[in-house]
Amino acid sequence: MTTSRTPSPFAAGETSLIVKMPEAEPIVSRWRERFDPAAAYGVPAHVTVLYPFLEHARIDGRVVTELRELFAGHASFEARFGRCGRFPGILYLVPEPKGRFVALTEAVAARWPEAPPYRGQFDDVIPHMTVADGEDLDAIEVEIAARLPVVAYARSVSLEVFDGDRWHQEAVFPLREP
Repeated sequence: MTTSRTPSPFAAGETSLIVKMPEAEPIVSRWRERFDPAAAYGVPAHVTVLYPFLEHARIDGRVVTELRELFAGHASFEARFGRCGRFPGILYLVPEPKGRFVALTEAVAARWPEAPPYRGQFDDVIPHMTVADGEDLDAIEVEIAARLPVVAYARSVSLEVFDGDRWHQEAVFPLREP
């Protein structure tokens, strides 16, 4: 574990909904630990469904029940990560089929419009698994690309909460078995 970190980019009480992808850890964890700020705060390899979601204080039994019902309406699925993609300064893995992740995001955002993905900063939802955030990503991409594809399984969505120090899982919502 890192002994010193930069100030957290997250606020206590923030929440997110993610699909954990442990199958990708052997390929991405080395790089995420060094170059993905979220990893230093306990976030595993994942594809984000919605960040930020509601403030933790707003998540009560009714919200949890609605999330459980919403996600139970979506079938679990296999995701294949066969290539890398880039945002400015960010290297990520591209999941296929991306439409299944987009559908999860759109369903949550439709139910809770006060929580638009990424605070509404972007017009399109682009599912991705962040690997590294930095300036010299070419060497990392070469190494990661040589180890692809990764096949993972989206079986559930996790509600994650930032407690001011680390992210932790508060609830898990199974996707329906196909």
